[in-house]
Amino acid sequence: QVQLVESGGGLVQAGGSLTLSCAASGRTFRMGWFRQAPGKEREFVASITWTGGSTYYVDSVKGRFTISRDNAKKTMSLQMNSLKPEDTAVYYCAAQEAATAGYKYWGQGTQVTVSS
Repeated sequence: QVQLVESGGGLVQAGGSLTLSCAASGRTFRMGWFRQAPGKEREFVASITWTGGSTYYVDSVKGRFTISRDNAKKTMSLQMNSLKPEDTAVYYCAAQEAATAGYKYWGQGTQVTVSS
């Protein structure tokens, strides 16, 4: 069982920056960020493998968001720059135990609000 705890959400003006962090209680294969805006389905944002550091991003955040991890601290971060109002959502940290497994573990979510 892996527990995930997010931090770092908040209110920011359009064009601003925020950094989200996720602390894991154990080692995982891949960790990712998802988000859910009001009235919309949850969508994938970015992911990173714990061992190789391979990263993936949804097209809408490429060039603006950067995902990273610190294996020693078992933390993952999402640096979000040039934020847009459409980035407003609850952001969730998630983790996979293995390459063939789905995202089994989820954090409680942290609100990100971008004002225009």
